[in-house]
Amino acid sequence: MAEVLEFRNPRVDRGRMAYLGGLSAEVSVQRHYHGQGAELAASRWRGARAEIDLIFREGDRLVFVEVKSARSFEQAAQRVQWAQLHRIMRAAEAYAGQHGAPFCEMRIDVALVDGAGAVQILGNVSMAA
Repeated sequence: MAEVLEFRNPRVDRGRMAYLGGLSAEVSVQRHYHGQGAELAASRWRGARAEIDLIFREGDRLVFVEVKSARSFEQAAQRVQWAQLHRIMRAAEAYAGQHGAPFCEMRIDVALVDGAGAVQILGNVSMAA
């Protein structure tokens, strides 16, 4: 019987691992917010030239969450880009308008996930942007 050689593309493998790592980080963040009583409204929502990783409802408030993961919280925090946060702000306004909540209270958080899956929230980063 002939042996089948499998050729792997390292770039594709890195992309696949990054994608799966991102999904895992998002699940950890969903658990964190759910434990705080928030309800998931959407995930990976695309609009206004930006993708919002997670959107939660906390009563009448909408919380838009950008998830960043790395080996440490510090490394994850370094991946936050202000230009990206500004795009998320515009997308958040579009989401609220499309879902009948244009004048509701809104907040943008950055959720940092370390290599162990622990979650740290940087709350209301839109005020710093």
